[in-house]
Amino acid sequence: MSDHPAALAGSTLSLNAHVQPWVERLVADADALRVKVTQDASGARVVDAGIVAGGGIEAGLLIGEICLGGFGSVTARSGAVDGWPTWLEVRSSQPVLACLASQYAGWSLSASKEETGGKKFFSLGSGPARALAAKEPLYAELGYRDRADQGVLVMEVDRVPPAVVVQKILRDCALQPQGLTIVLTPTSSEAGTTQVVARVLEVALHKSHEIGFDLSHIVDGVATAPLPSPSPDGVEAMGRTNDAILYGGRVHLSVRGSDEAARALAVKLPSRNSKDYGRSFAEIFKAVEYDFYKIDGALFAPAEVWVSNLDTGSTFHAGGLNMDLLRGLWLKEA
Repeated sequence: MSDHPAALAGSTLSLNAHVQPWVERLVADADALRVKVTQDASGARVVDAGIVAGGGIEAGLLIGEICLGGFGSVTARSGAVDGWPTWLEVRSSQPVLACLASQYAGWSLSASKEETGGKKFFSLGSGPARALAAKEPLYAELGYRDRADQGVLVMEVDRVPPAVVVQKILRDCALQPQGLTIVLTPTSSEAGTTQVVARVLEVALHKSHEIGFDLSHIVDGVATAPLPSPSPDGVEAMGRTNDAILYGGRVHLSVRGSDEAARALAVKLPSRNSKDYGRSFAEIFKAVEYDFYKIDGALFAPAEVWVSNLDTGSTFHAGGLNMDLLRGLWLKEA
């Protein structure tokens, strides 16, 4: 438990109520966004954004904003001058609520072979419905829990979740089936790659939490990262999205408090502090036999960080992009 005050204590903002217009836009524009909307046996709404459906970049941008609970924007821009043609930009004036209480993929959802009647299932749930279930210790630290009769959960999977998992989500979120929307985004799809790279600001918030910075002092955030082409190979696809943030992520946080704390945050945040820095994530992941917990936690951070102290006007900078590494991994010269 953190010694700092609960960053969201007293907040009356509802992630799930606020985000519903974004969810309904995803459903209403399904054909244009190349996603497919169905209902499972319980009556819960399921949006396929890359399993059978195409699920393009535009869908990924909207799903990225859904993951943020609608309390942030995700846009694409041209950025060839920075060494890669397409970049994502993420902004939020509610970064702790949007990134940690909503976007962070922190809800572990699994089912055994016996429960599914076939293949075991595992996924990390992200998005606003996490805050309805509040199963993670993080919510007690934040001092936040949502209440709503509708909820949306995003899952990075390449198959529809089994009925036992859907029932668990409904039960833990206290939702009726017609109130639940599940969005499925395999990382090997354009939509999946886009919505994961859109976590560049969230990665900075999570690292700030891990190193003990007072989250109640983080008041604004802007971040960018290059958008790679997805790989048909699942491990490679996941590796590319991580590399985009670890080596191409640039984050600007606006904070309150002392210059000493702001400077320390800037120094401690960048990914180059990790002993694993400098290799592709896919290579690192394979080297630890696909065990995330064997990877140095300091690696999960943006490449470059700027921290501006609104109380003093000071700005501190640390880290830097490593676009040569990314181009070496992603680019084949014509």
